[in-house]
Amino acid sequence: MSSRRAFLAALTATAVAPTFRRDALLRARDLVASGSIAGDDEDYWREVQRAFDLDHSIINLNNGGVSPTPTHVLDAMVRDLRFSNVAPVHHMWDVLEPRIEGVRRELAREFGCDPEELAITRNASESMETLILGLDLTRGDEVIVTTQNYPRMLTTWDQRERREGIVVKKISFAIPPRSLDDVVGRFREAITPRTRAIEVPHITNLSGQIMPVRDLVRLGRERNIEVLVDGAHSFAHFPFNRDALDCDWFGTSLHKWLLAPIGTGFLYVRRSKIPSLWPLMAAPKTMDANVRKYEEIGTHPAANHNAIAVALAFHRAIGAERKAARLRFLRDRWAKRLTSESDRCRVLTPLDDPRQACGIGLLYVDGMEVPKLVSHLWEKYRIITTPIVHAEFKGLRITPNVYTSPDMVDVFGDAVLKAVRSGLS
Repeated sequence: MSSRRAFLAALTATAVAPTFRRDALLRARDLVASGSIAGDDEDYWREVQRAFDLDHSIINLNNGGVSPTPTHVLDAMVRDLRFSNVAPVHHMWDVLEPRIEGVRRELAREFGCDPEELAITRNASESMETLILGLDLTRGDEVIVTTQNYPRMLTTWDQRERREGIVVKKISFAIPPRSLDDVVGRFREAITPRTRAIEVPHITNLSGQIMPVRDLVRLGRERNIEVLVDGAHSFAHFPFNRDALDCDWFGTSLHKWLLAPIGTGFLYVRRSKIPSLWPLMAAPKTMDANVRKYEEIGTHPAANHNAIAVALAFHRAIGAERKAARLRFLRDRWAKRLTSESDRCRVLTPLDDPRQACGIGLLYVDGMEVPKLVSHLWEKYRIITTPIVHAEFKGLRITPNVYTSPDMVDVFGDAVLKAVRSGLS
């Protein structure tokens, strides 16, 4: 079934076609053992794709919001949910909850920090709001953010500004930026003697621009300014660790690129900083220096966070470098095709510098309204994309993942080119 027409026919022939096979990961492992696996080695990636149960009647190109988890990861979570439900006060609290320490250890090893510096949270928003609301700031203190920070984080800063009288300064930068040095320079120009904190996305959720975090951390540290890193889209998306960023504060979601169950994330706080950062929910003074104070959220399921360890094993089986290569291959397959075949198509994400982008791409089609194009792709082709309508730019955010096939992105490319040539009819 090599043609895209045949592929579309297969999509419409069945709504849900489970394809997971228990030996898929073993077969993929054998392929890895046989030699280096490139981003376009379909023999390998087909085996990875078979680890997912998917709805093959749709093409999901919005994995940046939340991604499906591999079937065996979901099975592990469901197994623990059922076990919890038999006797929650014992099974969940006494048997399953203590396993969080193993999850903490493995996540810390992947991120490159001490387990005592990492808290398990429910998402990047919870992690980042812990940082934003937990810093001690006084009236007149200044905070620098960008106009491309995640909206929930901007809303949180806005609330502190309205409630406490701090000053939030927003800087902007072009998409794509003139240079990474230019981005750093814009932060530098915004700093005053009153600046106490900078909050910056590691990679923007809008265009997929990777920010020069290490340089910004260095800039802040030289001036005694805290730099909070929103890593919602970066962890397990492309290779890096704590030392590569040299950061003191970092929050992320794990239901995006790590492919963990929905409602999982982590917060990193450098050990020396933990006593100075307040938790979202009150914790006793005896926990002042304990990173677990950021996990004090009341009753919650243990099954979700315990399944993180299974998702992390899947990520390691693929390999961070190999995964990033695949994501860039899928991005380039649609992006470079569209820009070469139509001068109305522009990609506002840097494609030729791996320091600046990975799997996320932002497509702008000249003369076409973004919401209408998004609706057209969904209604006619059942392709899910993300509309980005920002005050400074607009486009379609496209985010494949490791289960996405080249045929899927080719169908998307065909649909866009047809819309460019014939209109949205």
